Amino acid sequence: MKRILSLSLAMLLASPALAAETVRYVALVDGGKSAGHQIVTTDDDGLTHVDYIFKDNGRGPELKETFRLASDGTFTSYHVQGNTTLGSSVDESFGRDGDRVWWKSTSDHGEQSVTGTALYTPLNGSPASDGVALAALARHADGKLPLIPSGTLSMRKLAEMDLGQGQQARKVQLLAVTGVGLTPRFVWATTDAQPRLFALIYPGWMQLIEEPWKASAAQLEARQTQAEVDLLEDLQKQLAHPLAGTTLIRNARVFDSEKATLGAPSDVLLQGGRIVSVSAAGAAVSNAGNTPDNQIDAAGRVLMPGLFDMHGHVDRWSGGLNIAAGVTTVRDMGNDNATLQKIIAEEKAGSLLSTRIVPAGFIEGESPMSARNGFVIKTLDEAKRAVDWYAANGYVQVKIYNSFPSGILRETAAYAHAKGLRVSGHVPATMRAQDVVEQGYDEIQHINQVLLNFLVDDKTDTRTLQRFYLPAEKIADLDFDSKPVQDFIALLASRKTVIDPTLTTFDFIRQRAGQLSPAYASISAHMPPDVQRGFRSAQMKINDEATAVRYERSYEKMVEFVGRLHRAGVPIVAGTDELAGFTLQRELELYVQAGMTPGEALQTATWNAATYSRALDDRGTVTPGKRADLILIDGDPTRDIADIRKVALVVKGETAYYPSEIHQAMGIRPFAEPVRAAAR
Repeated sequence: MKRILSLSLAMLLASPALAAETVRYVALVDGGKSAGHQIVTTDDDGLTHVDYIFKDNGRGPELKETFRLASDGTFTSYHVQGNTTLGSSVDESFGRDGDRVWWKSTSDHGEQSVTGTALYTPLNGSPASDGVALAALARHADGKLPLIPSGTLSMRKLAEMDLGQGQQARKVQLLAVTGVGLTPRFVWATTDAQPRLFALIYPGWMQLIEEPWKASAAQLEARQTQAEVDLLEDLQKQLAHPLAGTTLIRNARVFDSEKATLGAPSDVLLQGGRIVSVSAAGAAVSNAGNTPDNQIDAAGRVLMPGLFDMHGHVDRWSGGLNIAAGVTTVRDMGNDNATLQKIIAEEKAGSLLSTRIVPAGFIEGESPMSARNGFVIKTLDEAKRAVDWYAANGYVQVKIYNSFPSGILRETAAYAHAKGLRVSGHVPATMRAQDVVEQGYDEIQHINQVLLNFLVDDKTDTRTLQRFYLPAEKIADLDFDSKPVQDFIALLASRKTVIDPTLTTFDFIRQRAGQLSPAYASISAHMPPDVQRGFRSAQMKINDEATAVRYERSYEKMVEFVGRLHRAGVPIVAGTDELAGFTLQRELELYVQAGMTPGEALQTATWNAATYSRALDDRGTVTPGKRADLILIDGDPTRDIADIRKVALVVKGETAYYPSEIHQAMGIRPFAEPVRAAAR
């Protein structure tokens, strides 16, 4: 799930030298609808107060901060209270006295000695608190700022824009900040000697901007998008290695995704982005008698079809993490339509470091808790027009969401089927999973949406956080051998209703503050320090041991239920809805924990995924004629599923990528040495 704005960066909003002032920001979604605010008040003595709230899709953080700054622009004191996106308590403090600094949050605490300028980075701050960093950076000629507890922040200017006219004119600058997280952060700031936040924009999703200038948000988003595209084109040129002519992969053990078994050593010949032949290792494989232009010595490693992530929400920066994890196709399960169309075009043009994208069209119903993606509709005619648009634009399915009107679900599903589209989604509020299957769903997203079938009645509003807390509290006591549960499993199996569990995403229901998230325990040591710290930040409200035990048991039973579905013949596909790439690898581990063999788990992200995204004739198996979307594993994930993290080479069509290079560019310690293509 998105940890909304918890680590975003913005500019200085106050200075001890300034007179008392208040700056108001509005948070906008869906082309201008208000979804929250940030109000920043600075007292005469320099103490700053921040009131921040953002609500989208029935959830979001609420924070109140106070802080004071030193003459170098860094915190001397800081405190934030409130709640995270999913309701966990936030209570975090920092202080500095000379060279001694200390901090304490619900997730960690520490004390250290610091000499000179250094900035504390809050775990769960608002855009205002995190943004103090850039004003301090502006004071450093070298553009670098040490961080507390660790790390170094840097920034560079990407663009300037002039807004308004005459006395209302304003010049603003777009800055890219690196050193926190895995990708750059982008912020619009004023150009004053002591600049402050002007706007913080997440293209296609949210815009936080000074309230009087909200009409300029779209203009700023367009310019920021172009700046991001320019950066990513440079990254693609740096990390993509073209495979011109023919390429021979020698001595690879090929994973048969249809049978979920590992074959004998083989040679695989590629040309023009396609698989030309697969033959026994050592056979005389050539193209029209010529020596291949490139050779890759697999040395007995496992060669697999590129993985599918069947539940992504892609942006321009997720491609690197996905490719490095061996994911060559992502099914996008809901996005801003215009943004996604641009990303698809950039991927097809080869300018973007990206997976291939299978789009699913998002359709939501109008309500105060609507998610503002895709089409938000009220009537059947509007729902049909949304289906028509998706069918005309190459989408393979539609995804129904929480506020969709239950009275028109059956007719909408039938209309989508008549247009050749699959139908999937969340279960709309006041309905149960059994209802949506009977009314036309081909697939259900998320294990909580499946199991809520036994936990709700027609008055339960699952658009609220109840869709997370009810499963956490009640699944522990649910009898999976009871007749209602067994009848439901039989219904899913008889209709071959696909389940997209996203188990790793729901690991948050059992994570306690300060504990390393089990979802990322295997990769944490490879990550930058600030990302490691974030893995210990909880999202759910777990205040006592009894609740922790119950929520842990509920999560274990979610995993168990996926195993029961699989054994009953219910199709499973592997999706994430969280940190790109790494989450899919963990998802496959959990399927093995649920009782699948490693080969069956790999099948969910290859054969099953290609089948249900209607791409099996194009990819998903290592078969002549199909796309050369392939990954080489330095290990054997059919025996130890954890080896799926050891991706040594990714081939996407006519391009080779080395995951170690991508990870190093993001500050991640690689998981495997690269296996490189050698040109003739």
